[in-house]
Amino acid sequence: MTRLAIIGHGAMGREIERLAEPLGMNITSIFDVDRPITAIDQAEFDVAIDFSWPDSVVDNVRAAARLNRPIVIGTTGWYGQMDEVRQIVASSAIGCVWGSNFNIGTHLFLRMVRNAAELINPHASFDVAVHEWHHHRKKDSPSGTALSTAQNILAALSRKTRIDTETQHERIDASALHVTSSRVGEVIGRHQVMIDSPFESIEIIHSAKNRQGFAQGALLSAQWIQHRTGFFDVSDIIDFLSEPTP
Repeated sequence: MTRLAIIGHGAMGREIERLAEPLGMNITSIFDVDRPITAIDQAEFDVAIDFSWPDSVVDNVRAAARLNRPIVIGTTGWYGQMDEVRQIVASSAIGCVWGSNFNIGTHLFLRMVRNAAELINPHASFDVAVHEWHHHRKKDSPSGTALSTAQNILAALSRKTRIDTETQHERIDASALHVTSSRVGEVIGRHQVMIDSPFESIEIIHSAKNRQGFAQGALLSAQWIQHRTGFFDVSDIIDFLSEPTP
């Protein structure tokens, strides 16, 4: 069985712990605030899965590199340090899969959004915006998935050239893609793309029903990266994640 270390034993960490054994994996180490991964001398795991805190990601990747172990990063909000993490992975020749969202349906949603943006690109009457909802405990805003959604739109819609995440108190620049957020209750994750014209509207929505899809995607990513090296976005391996579970 693949031996896993969980970094961050919150809601996602516990869901990974619950689902690991049915997928042929064994949790051998759990690291949290009181027992950080940097505190160990020997690696008793094959792959680490990080669902901890944004300001811990770089240190966690350094620890995995020191132990010569691959890592899956599901934590969000650390993307300003992407180049540093990429460099650590490359210099240590470990494997790393990161993702703003490990849910298969989310990546299908992102592809749909990009296709829709390509379709409306010639039609100047259509405007577009992104809104996301998450539970009140989520620390980063907008979510990583909302930013990935926005990047997919910018890549295909030439009249949108930048993302604006601030509240608008006057007329918004036509070149800005407005990305907004709500934090309320226990919402697992809901992302909406609104495409609007003077005559009609189109909405594309993805709603996560629970955390199981995120956890399963992270676990399958751990299986995939175990014997590989390099720095990968989960979207790079989405076809593998879409295969039926044995």
